[in-house]
Amino acid sequence: MTFTVGMILAIGMVALLVLGVPICIAIAISSVVAGGVALDFNMMLTTGAQRTFTGISVFTLIAIPFFILAGNIMNHGGIALRLMDFARLLVGKLPGCYAHTNAMANMLFGAISGSGVAAASAMGTIIGPIATKEGYDKDYMATVNIATAPTGLLIPPSNVLITYALVSGGTSVAALFLAGYIPGILWGIACMTVAGIIAKKKGYRADSRKLSMAQVMKITFDAVPSLLLIVIVIGGIIAGAFTATEGAIVAVVYSLILSLCYRTVNWSNLIKIYKDSAEMTGIIILLIGVSSIMSWVISFVQIPDAVGNMLKGISDSKIVIMLIINIFLLFIGTFLDTTPAVLIFTPIFLPVVISCGLSPVEFGIIITFNLCIGLITPPVGNILFVGVKVGQTTIERVMTKILPYYAVIFIVLMAITYLPFLCSYLPNAFGYDGSMGATAKAMLGY
Repeated sequence: MTFTVGMILAIGMVALLVLGVPICIAIAISSVVAGGVALDFNMMLTTGAQRTFTGISVFTLIAIPFFILAGNIMNHGGIALRLMDFARLLVGKLPGCYAHTNAMANMLFGAISGSGVAAASAMGTIIGPIATKEGYDKDYMATVNIATAPTGLLIPPSNVLITYALVSGGTSVAALFLAGYIPGILWGIACMTVAGIIAKKKGYRADSRKLSMAQVMKITFDAVPSLLLIVIVIGGIIAGAFTATEGAIVAVVYSLILSLCYRTVNWSNLIKIYKDSAEMTGIIILLIGVSSIMSWVISFVQIPDAVGNMLKGISDSKIVIMLIINIFLLFIGTFLDTTPAVLIFTPIFLPVVISCGLSPVEFGIIITFNLCIGLITPPVGNILFVGVKVGQTTIERVMTKILPYYAVIFIVLMAITYLPFLCSYLPNAFGYDGSMGATAKAMLGY
């Protein structure tokens, strides 16, 4: 029964996606049909409806639309240029200063906006033309921009991590946010290392500007209000001053006030921001709701146990099992966006990963890291295509130059997989042990 339901679920969803059916509809139909094999079909329809509403009736879920709204306000709020100037101040003395500035700015702006696509678009548009005038190769700058843009999905606040917290049975959002810092920063540093080596070979120099103390203070002062968003929101969540949901609301209010002070947002584009945020929220909420049906079917027919037994049949080594899971997630990430992939594969692999000795927090970072790589790889990498467009180059030219970045990013992935303290150190330091909550234990049969 487990094998039959699993095959119907997988084949049905793939077939519907190939036919062009929206992914949320494909998940719902394939889940109900597969569940109808194990249960009475009419009962499965009722169960599916119940699971959909149960899946979205979670208080923490309210954080997602507010973080989306805060990010969209920030994207229109004139902070990108200020953060770019501040990033240049921090890393401008390194060879290839514009590449390092781009990487650092992506880490800062991505963390504030929560969107890798927004970071790639904003920083590529601002820094790319300036670097080109200074003699930098367009392909080089586009590649650096693309390779570093996903760091903002690991460095909090991150809607992907909030989604994972829900589907994993109540993993602490604060713990996940803390766990994302070191892997996200390591990703950025690894790419900056490659960019620096290439810059030396190409003869790209450090920033030759000589800034006065007054100029340094002005650049810093202009960037501080935007950077304070991270301090206030993440600091408040970690300190227990407010929940992730309340922190998201604080982010909206703060970003709106900041944008109004900068005079970069008016009522006309604010209406568009609200509309775009509502559309994006509706897509994510619907995905979470219908994915709850799939999660229930997967759990009911014990697919995680079957997958675990299959992997252990291949090897008893935890190293090999985690390598296989990583390779599979890397492959899936090239075809599926992060949110649906997290919703689909977390219930399948989480019990297996826990049996290998990793915590739900550590796996949350690992699966997010894998899927972020998919955003910069063909055939459907959103950040890849945005980065190429704003960088005024082509996929073919970029792909030959991005391979060294893939290599170092993969090394970082292996590091966080087999050195789990890289993910758990900060949560443990702030008193989050990463253990499963009651909901997760019940879901996984513990």
